[in-house]
Amino acid sequence: MDMKIGHFIGGEWISAAPGSGIPVENPASGEIFAEVPAGGHAEAERALDAASGAAKAWARTPPVERAAYLQKVAVLLRERVDSFAETIMAEQGKPLTQARGEVMGTAMQLDYHAQWARRIEGDTVASDNAGEHILILRVPYGVVVGLIPWNYPLSLTARKAAPALVAGNTIVVKPHEVTPLSALRLAALFEEVGLPRGVFNVVTGTGTELGEALVGSKKTNLVTLTGSVRAGHEVMRRAADNITQVSLELGGKAPLIVCEDADLDYAAERAVFSRFRNCGQVCTSNERTYVQESVFQPFTEKFLARVQSLRIGDPRSDPDVGPKVSRAEVEKVEAMVARAVEQGARVLTGGGRMSSAPFDRGYWFQPTVLTNLDPSMEIVRQEVFGPVASLIPFADYDDALQQANDSDYGLSAYLFTHDYRKVMRAVNELEFGEVYVNRVGPEAINAYHTGYRLSGIGGDDGRYGFETYMRKKTVYLSPN
Repeated sequence: MDMKIGHFIGGEWISAAPGSGIPVENPASGEIFAEVPAGGHAEAERALDAASGAAKAWARTPPVERAAYLQKVAVLLRERVDSFAETIMAEQGKPLTQARGEVMGTAMQLDYHAQWARRIEGDTVASDNAGEHILILRVPYGVVVGLIPWNYPLSLTARKAAPALVAGNTIVVKPHEVTPLSALRLAALFEEVGLPRGVFNVVTGTGTELGEALVGSKKTNLVTLTGSVRAGHEVMRRAADNITQVSLELGGKAPLIVCEDADLDYAAERAVFSRFRNCGQVCTSNERTYVQESVFQPFTEKFLARVQSLRIGDPRSDPDVGPKVSRAEVEKVEAMVARAVEQGARVLTGGGRMSSAPFDRGYWFQPTVLTNLDPSMEIVRQEVFGPVASLIPFADYDDALQQANDSDYGLSAYLFTHDYRKVMRAVNELEFGEVYVNRVGPEAINAYHTGYRLSGIGGDDGRYGFETYMRKKTVYLSPN
């Protein structure tokens, strides 16, 4: 794989001494195929200094000129979709079609946010004083730190960087140490199109060392994170030292409600797609599938048949399901399923790791369906983030809404019904940042991706996501 590897700071590539970095594994085989530097406090400060040094000039650059760099990178991504898909498959394990989709989605992210260049607006407020004008401007924060998860390593980098740059901020990106290569390749594209030095920086390392240093620095003006609840807690604690602004998207435990009047074939197909896309490693996946008792058996049969027909294999062969991203992740899912079974859960299919050839290497877990679940079980309450579906019956619609809302998370929720009254109750009563009716994700780029409770603070996409990267400045213009 031909690519530059190292920290990208101030327009320069900084490599680590051989053997002193972080190995990058192919989750399909367990093979180590690359190594990136293990940055710490020194690298964090150097990157923040580079971003800070470029911030004023970049903020003065007209927004349409800032946006032009994003559009140029989007063109290059579309031209090199196969090459970037290879990187995603190698480091993350996403199947070919899904990996190509992530690359094209990244290009769309860049193009979409570039359009906001001519939509940065403020307000004029009437003054009590004669001849005076009061302006409320939207201005950049300055230096943004973007903390990127491993499940969509390229598109989520762009989801943070694109609006930040168009709004006039500079950014330091820390990709997850498991999947650092996609962000580095994106940095190389920004270098290729001539983005000014220091505007876009990428540093690699662990969250406990590099991430903590970036979040805790006084030079950081805004932290935007997509990650786990645990990571969100740590970011908030560290950011509190300097009262640094944060935007946190922290995952979910989405309920999917199937009512007896729904199209069961369609609901089952969509429920399987949502649960097992990207090996279940999607924050909006339906982690809890609630089915009305009167149709629980026929729905289960349809759902189970589709799960058992899923193709599993090497990402390059374009299966439906690839491997889990790492040893730690597959062991976590294995342990959660084992505890559920110990507590009385029934396994309808799957239930464990895959170990026979060609799955004797890498991090493979069988697509799994569980029933006989109690609401108190960990598998029902905690995010699995893996290919495990939980089927849970409900008695009536009140019961469905109550079980759906009984969660510490509040990102996405799904409803399948043809009853308008049930739809309106879901709109009013489901306590989630996103509610999908008769469809599943992914979310729309021009909407707003936000969660309640442990699912986070703030959000991404659309007008409201773009405004995350700007703060307000009030100006009083007096004639005296």
